[in-house]
Amino acid sequence: MKLRHALGDTLKELRNEQGYTLRQVSGKAGMALGYLSEIERGQKEASSEILDGLSYALNISLAEVLILTAYKLQGGVPDTAETLLDEYADLVVKSN
Repeated sequence: MKLRHALGDTLKELRNEQGYTLRQVSGKAGMALGYLSEIERGQKEASSEILDGLSYALNISLAEVLILTAYKLQGGVPDTAETLLDEYADLVVKSN
């Protein structure tokens, strides 16, 4: 799986889990709806500025989006982003 596809999947899953439409997220992120759709489908690569805006629109940190995407690339992502982030937080606490 290519990075842009994994990232698009992650963003789409986060948007759907929160019940947002493409229009709502693209509006809050200040980008064109069609461009967001292309990012979610892995057709376009998003810049760091776009990813930051999308993270803000989805109420999640950019670091968490990247962590979710990294797990997806490794093939070990739990059913929901929330479960994954809880597991990641547990790992961070244990390592400190």
